[in-house]
Amino acid sequence: MLAYRHAFHAGNHADVLKHLVLIQLLQHLNQKEKGYRVIDTHAGAGAYRVGGSAQQQEWADGVGRIWGATDAPAGVAAYLESVKAVNGAGKIKLLPGSPLIAQHHLRAQDELHAFELHPTDLRQLEKLLTGLKGIHIHLGDGYQGLLPLLPPPTRRGLILIDPPYELKADYARVLAAVRGVLQKFPDAVLAVWVPQLQRLEAQQLPQRLVNAIKGVAKKGWLDASLTVLPGQDRGFGLLGSHMVVANPPHTLGPMLAAELPWLAERLGQFPGAKGVLRAGA
Repeated sequence: MLAYRHAFHAGNHADVLKHLVLIQLLQHLNQKEKGYRVIDTHAGAGAYRVGGSAQQQEWADGVGRIWGATDAPAGVAAYLESVKAVNGAGKIKLLPGSPLIAQHHLRAQDELHAFELHPTDLRQLEKLLTGLKGIHIHLGDGYQGLLPLLPPPTRRGLILIDPPYELKADYARVLAAVRGVLQKFPDAVLAVWVPQLQRLEAQQLPQRLVNAIKGVAKKGWLDASLTVLPGQDRGFGLLGSHMVVANPPHTLGPMLAAELPWLAERLGQFPGAKGVLRAGA
């Protein structure tokens, strides 16, 4: 179980992987002129200040380990640029969340729908993004709000599903959401974040997602995992994470295959740290 408020985990190793993949997907969509719709089912506050309580220091072993790297490969460099966009090139003071990263990449013809249930996070998100063209912020359950927005009129869309997995029900709801999205919109670029935890539901979910995507998504799937910590006797803690993507761009797999080992080397905290890519049709 994760005692979850995203502010405590912002910028950690899981955020690095999630946002690196998100940026690659956005850049791919931007290669065509036709607009697209981004749906973020668990948007959070949009941005998070560093230097707070000791609980908010996970970024130091995430983006903090690669900040200023002079040998960062292209995908990692693009992620670091997104952090620099809200900080400048100096010290990290603010960590962008997924809706702010998405907004940074949107063009005039694109739109973002961000869902958030936590009232404090929603207010912060509204302060950050309300009034910007193409931005729609929703107080509500992203699982329920997702399907009515699909398919977009342009038939181009990116869906990010990254719940906190505080509740056991999240595992089943994520799987049901993926099935529902692909049934309505088989062309959807769909990215799902999954934590690596020592619980059966978390260990099974990546393969269950792959099984749901196979034969339905028109451009296949990939599963990128980054493991940075060993399992513990008590069974607690976030060991790493997965990003499972339906309909990935053809460039994403080769890029991740090349860059995951670099990330594992820089972010790993034990000798068995590793980055693994699986992909298929």
